[in-house]
Amino acid sequence: MNTTTFRSVPGVPGWAKSAAHTVALVNVPSGLWRLGLAAGIPFGLAQSEMDVMMTPGWGSLYLVFLAVFSEAVAFLALGLIQPWGETWPRWLPFVGGKPVSARKVVVVSSLGALATTVYGGLFVYTTFNADLAGEPWAYWLVIVLYAPLLLWGPLLAAVTWHYHRRRAQGS
Repeated sequence: MNTTTFRSVPGVPGWAKSAAHTVALVNVPSGLWRLGLAAGIPFGLAQSEMDVMMTPGWGSLYLVFLAVFSEAVAFLALGLIQPWGETWPRWLPFVGGKPVSARKVVVVSSLGALATTVYGGLFVYTTFNADLAGEPWAYWLVIVLYAPLLLWGPLLAAVTWHYHRRRAQGS
């Protein structure tokens, strides 16, 4: 694979690189927690809570899907600083080698930043007000693992803004 695909494009400042990489990583703690729950590790949660989540069992499929999907979507933030966010990789059928529409990227990424800001805030709010019946440390573990999600939206918004400015200047 071409190593230039993993480098940022010229003109991307260090703060934008750091922010994009942070966005790609903020889901890892909560994703690992979800995968553990899917495998039947209760992490201090009461059995009644595991039963409500139907894990282990059919609920495990949802938890695995959510963990993988969230990380994949967060990974797309790297496209805002790397060449594949400006030109489709050649190996993609139909669009490979063609320019990526900056306007579409900015619209979708802005909506993503808004959604993840709301989601992160609501999740942390509901977690602080939840009645977790398991071990007392489980409550704090969930907060610690999900708190990084509060960074997702604002950091994505900042990187999106930089992408928009950089692509607009290059036009």
